[in-house]
Amino acid sequence: MTAGERLGVLGGTFDPPHLGHLILAETAASALGLERVLFVPAGEPPHKQGQRISPAADRLAMLERALAGNARFDISRVDLDRPGPHFTVDMLALLGKAHPGAALYFILGGDSLADLLTWRDPVGVIEAARLAVMRRPGAALDLDVLAQRIPGAGARLDVVDAPMIGISGSALRKQIGQGRSVRYQIPDAVLEYIQAHGLYR
Repeated sequence: MTAGERLGVLGGTFDPPHLGHLILAETAASALGLERVLFVPAGEPPHKQGQRISPAADRLAMLERALAGNARFDISRVDLDRPGPHFTVDMLALLGKAHPGAALYFILGGDSLADLLTWRDPVGVIEAARLAVMRRPGAALDLDVLAQRIPGAGARLDVVDAPMIGISGSALRKQIGQGRSVRYQIPDAVLEYIQAHGLYR
């Protein structure tokens, strides 16, 4: 990566990766002029400890299939290849070292922005990357609390209007477990992998 490039970062368990992830990444890339978007599968997300998460190998294989065909999308194993628990601030620091000179844009939903102050070292997160906050139609963003707690945070934040996408990994896992169709919510190649490996049954 050359210096000065804009690099989006989208983290998640991707269990499974679905069209909502792809739409948000493409929307952010188009709105902010990102050359690439790195999808970062979580290794051991601290906020999901105790929840059952599919093996990393399966999540990675599904993500590879979901991103195939989009040259702007790529995968980073930065969280998968190190011991956990994994915190966003550490992930962004490692990506900053791996891509010196790149401008990092951390993509997150407006709902996640409200939780940012409860994360490990939120100041470090904002210092490591600009926040690309995806705002859903009709949803208000309360930026005042963030600005009060972290002076200057507003200058490190870009709001991107995103389409309303009512797709969630937990709902998809439940639907698959019940034998219901999730076609058109998940890329066909991902759905084929899920079926072939009996995931979520």
